[in-house]
Amino acid sequence: MPAVTIYWRPMCGYCMTLKQELESHGVDFSSVNIWSDRGQAEVVKEANGGDELVPTVRVGDAFLGNPSVEEVLSALAR
Repeated sequence: MPAVTIYWRPMCGYCMTLKQELESHGVDFSSVNIWSDRGQAEVVKEANGGDELVPTVRVGDAFLGNPSVEEVLSALAR
């Protein structure tokens, strides 16, 4: 199964919701706070045309900007 990383920031309701939904589906993931790790904020910007869009999810080598849990599960199934 590909590695899943969620790039998030504090006070992002969408980020918290996605994390909870992935946990409820039993998906293991790592999370990166882009406010604490500004180098990783650059990864997010590069993946989203210059925007610090969160949540951004990396599944293997693919990036998903503000995905639904269904989109993440679909990317995992590929």
